[in-house]
Amino acid sequence: MNTQTPVVTEILPMVLKMQPNIVMTDDQFFDFCQLNRNFRIERNQIGDLIIMSPTGSETDERNFNLIVQLGVWTKQDGTGVGFGSSGGFTLPNGAVRSPDAAWIKKEKWEAVPVEQRKKFAPISPDFVVELRSETDSLKTLQEKMQEYIENGVKLGWLLDRKQRKVFIYRPDQLVEELDNPQTLNGDNILPGFVLDLTQIW
Repeated sequence: MNTQTPVVTEILPMVLKMQPNIVMTDDQFFDFCQLNRNFRIERNQIGDLIIMSPTGSETDERNFNLIVQLGVWTKQDGTGVGFGSSGGFTLPNGAVRSPDAAWIKKEKWEAVPVEQRKKFAPISPDFVVELRSETDSLKTLQEKMQEYIENGVKLGWLLDRKQRKVFIYRPDQLVEELDNPQTLNGDNILPGFVLDLTQIW
């Protein structure tokens, strides 16, 4: 009997080169995403489309647990608004990104015009989380986290379920790496928020 653990191969997202021949406006890109809801679609800072397949059920269950914990704290705290993995944000560099979970201070969010909130709001979250699945490229996610920080995100967590590691991103600081932590606290960005990672690993 073969009892070897199957090797899981990392899958890079599909990148569709658009420039210089095809330039989508923000509205066209939003409409394109609405027409292709079976895919997770982002756009990088030069306008190329990044197409990812939906996550597996197990990863989505873990992400749900993450969002529930963040959501409960957000409701109790009352100073901000939380977001799941389906929404997108237009960052200052022009990229449109969809973190697995995000949080924005209420007054900052309410300063965005209502019409702009209905699409990919032009705003950087204060806090983002990315949850790595077995097939996600760690390098790709690390680059994405760095982009968040360079565009105004104040705290970012990359949760690597594959290695049970956490990479913590903060502006003007080296990335902090933790091995198999059981909890994470939200620093002064999310005061009082503690994520129970036993429900994520």
